[in-house]
Amino acid sequence: MNTIPQLRKGLCLLTIGLLAYPQLAAAATTEEELAELKATAAEMQKTIQLMNARIQDLEKKNAAMASSKPAPAPARASQPAAPKQSTPQLANKTEDLDLYQRSPSYLSLETIADGGELGHKSPVRYRHTMNDRQIAASRPEDYTLDPKYRGFIPVPNTPVLIKFNAKPRLDFTYDNNLAGSNTRFVPSKFPLEGSADYGGNGQANLNANGTQLSVDVRAPERPGNVRFYYQNDFFGDENANMRYRLQHLYGQYYGLKVGFTYSAWENPDVWPDTVDYEGPNSVIFARRPLVQYTHAFNECWNSTIGMEQPDFYVDAPKKLARMPDFAVNTRWENENFGHVQLSGIIRDIGARDVNGDDFHELGWGINLGTNINLTECDSLQFLGVYGEGIGGMGNDTSFLNSDAGFTADGDLEALAYWSVMAGLTHRWSDRFRSTVTYGYAHLDPASGQDEQFYNFSHYASANLIWQIKPRWSLGAEGLYGYKEAQNGDSSDDHFRFQLGMVYSLFD
Repeated sequence: MNTIPQLRKGLCLLTIGLLAYPQLAAAATTEEELAELKATAAEMQKTIQLMNARIQDLEKKNAAMASSKPAPAPARASQPAAPKQSTPQLANKTEDLDLYQRSPSYLSLETIADGGELGHKSPVRYRHTMNDRQIAASRPEDYTLDPKYRGFIPVPNTPVLIKFNAKPRLDFTYDNNLAGSNTRFVPSKFPLEGSADYGGNGQANLNANGTQLSVDVRAPERPGNVRFYYQNDFFGDENANMRYRLQHLYGQYYGLKVGFTYSAWENPDVWPDTVDYEGPNSVIFARRPLVQYTHAFNECWNSTIGMEQPDFYVDAPKKLARMPDFAVNTRWENENFGHVQLSGIIRDIGARDVNGDDFHELGWGINLGTNINLTECDSLQFLGVYGEGIGGMGNDTSFLNSDAGFTADGDLEALAYWSVMAGLTHRWSDRFRSTVTYGYAHLDPASGQDEQFYNFSHYASANLIWQIKPRWSLGAEGLYGYKEAQNGDSSDDHFRFQLGMVYSLFD
């Protein structure tokens, strides 16, 4: 059945055809063609009349049908939609979010975001050295090196902040001769002239053993300066790659510290900024199981006393200890000047000889360490050490039986030890800095020890460190070392060139 639009379309086409008739008639060339065109035009006119009549008829029918339909019902006013019922799951998620945002650790971060600080900034200047020893050290009361707690994340529904950090490191070294260790620069390990391991010409090595992993847990807005700290590197075996070694694992509450970390005899704030991961021969390296207590007298003065594992090295078949080591230090800290620390230690050193006889000697020592802020760009580090029976805590002599030995008469003797270290750091710009370091360590062996036993060593280094990014460093360093034995034999001069790169996920 034809609809009105279809009929109107056909009518339009027929009308166009009629309008074209005069042009077609003018183009006719014979009487027959003209007669045929006239007949066609007459048929088209008749068809147009019929189509007009049909259109009028359909329009009348449509009008009649529209008038017979009932009027549409008035539109109802729209009703407001019923409120959605929150599901239990959605309600629980909202409550959890509210609880998280009200948790103490979240509020601690809000304090920092608003421009505040948590606790107090330590008067000790954080030097951002390439081989950082400062972060792991505990501080009295609520003092911290970074009151902005960069890199820490909140533990939901607790007052605890936690930071997971990784410091991938790679070192390339080139030595003029065999160094006794491919991965470390330790003068006490240098082969003596004439020994089978001496010489060797150039030696190159790559290692990543200085890579560190750490976890730092704090509750800065709770009384007691609660802290848990863990750190390891991969120097568990200096002749192999990536062997686990624990460096720190301790807990701190108020002034009490328990675990494995720096002895009160050591001063971690005086280590110079060397590319060499091992560090100078003459610094104190003493990390052991311990319990310590630190008391702050005021913002400048504090003291620490510790009872520590008696870890000593004796040239004897068996070592004995009747008491733990007792160490104490007192520090003066000033934001502008720097700090000074005086430390002391007493210990019982015991040994059993080949005949089964037991011997004991008193070990003791003192050391004075300081870091002085000469200018905004320059700092000086100094350490002086003296004592008897303390060589095992020297960075160089800790690889030897250097605390005590037997004399030619068969008596046990605590070995006299002294050392000195000085370092100077200059910052050329925000990106570049240099440090020069010198160290000397001296040990007086017992008369019964081997004549080629260690007597003294020298250490020197100079470097240029490029701080590529705030947490990414590249350093180049030249090192010099020398060792002499009790009988005068020496290692001769030893040189090393080192390139080191380290990246830290967080400051």
